[in-house]
Amino acid sequence: MQAIILAGGFGTRLRSVIGNIPKPMAPIQGKPFLAYLLDYLQSQGITEVVLSVHYLYEQIQTYFSNAYRGIAIHYAIEDQPLGTGGAIVHALESIKTLHPVFVLNGDTFLQLDYRNMWDLHTKNSPVLTMALRSVPDCYRYGAVQVEGNTVNSFSEKGVVQAGLINAGVYLIEPTLFHNLPINKQFSFENEFLFPFVKQLKPQAFLVDNYFIDIGIPEDYANALNLFPIL
Repeated sequence: MQAIILAGGFGTRLRSVIGNIPKPMAPIQGKPFLAYLLDYLQSQGITEVVLSVHYLYEQIQTYFSNAYRGIAIHYAIEDQPLGTGGAIVHALESIKTLHPVFVLNGDTFLQLDYRNMWDLHTKNSPVLTMALRSVPDCYRYGAVQVEGNTVNSFSEKGVVQAGLINAGVYLIEPTLFHNLPINKQFSFENEFLFPFVKQLKPQAFLVDNYFIDIGIPEDYANALNLFPIL
């Protein structure tokens, strides 16, 4: 199984805490956050990863080189920021596969069964499967509306409500972006997933395990305390 990890963001909100390093390299117990993510992917059977990088990518490349714990690592280097959607398209060009590919963020960690998600996806053959997690408050992320096992709409951020959130792990077909209008630089969520959700009919994969997003200092502080128990 293959995965694309989006690791090119500037991490502006976290910079006051971690300094001038890429957000996925934020240290936890002396080890980069990205290393924990790769450790988990290795345990789930991922054998090849493309790191989509831009900001200070040399630090990531120097640390992980071309392999980590048996995972082959490739780099899709952005000369200029492409947005999350553009980054996925760029990374797909370096994989050139006919098989589904996992896509995840380099600043979030979600415990899920990747093999089960793969099995569900290949059984039902959607173009996109999304990992969703139930939370008591969707305020920060926005809620995802599901009918049956299909995602059909999204609610805006800023509304206090319990529900399902997009946990930031996708399983996509290489043909996902075919026949839909996209720019070179675009947001996967705001400019692709949200407007085309009715055509895409993403499959929902529900998860109820540990989830953390280190994008803000408060959650990064939580990760410092919780990661040793994983």
